[in-house]
Amino acid sequence: MTTKLVTIPNLLSGFRLFAAPFLLYLAWMGHPNLFLVLLALSLLSDSIDGFVARRLNEVSELGTKLDSWGDLAIYLTVPLCAWWLWPEVLRRESFFVLLVIGAYIIPLMAGFVKFQRLPSYHTWAAKTAAVLMSVAVFILFIFDISWPFYCAAIVQALVACEEVAITLRLSKLESNVRSFWHLIKQAEEDSKNTIA
Repeated sequence: MTTKLVTIPNLLSGFRLFAAPFLLYLAWMGHPNLFLVLLALSLLSDSIDGFVARRLNEVSELGTKLDSWGDLAIYLTVPLCAWWLWPEVLRRESFFVLLVIGAYIIPLMAGFVKFQRLPSYHTWAAKTAAVLMSVAVFILFIFDISWPFYCAAIVQALVACEEVAITLRLSKLESNVRSFWHLIKQAEEDSKNTIA
């Protein structure tokens, strides 16, 4: 784990924090194409920052927090921007839009209530859901095809259930929990080691 502040992965995660106000500006000014380009770059930074951190051996506690803050900034910005740019689509898909928003907010609230800090589990399922949702959102807004968004919303809801289960299971907040199953297996191994 590195202690350097300025690393490539931290810059990638920080880019999302930097991009969020520009996404708001582009949406408010009615520039859907520029908005989608900047959103694509933001989502690309999210998909590679962890890989780059591991590859360059620049994993850090700050990087984990920046990644979560960058995700939070983008995920809270996009629904408002989408409302400004594609209000008829959001009205039509309101059930699934609310499902996605709830599936993102409820695990954060559960973690904050239990640990007084926002969790940053970065589970495998959450990473998969982020990729699916990214693709689905672009398909929805560019081609007006809804079914991928429905599928991604359901996956996001399942991810939320896993993250709440992780929060309930943990006695102290941990970052980078691969899955609930890994958490259970780790607890079993720890108990075996304690007995031995």
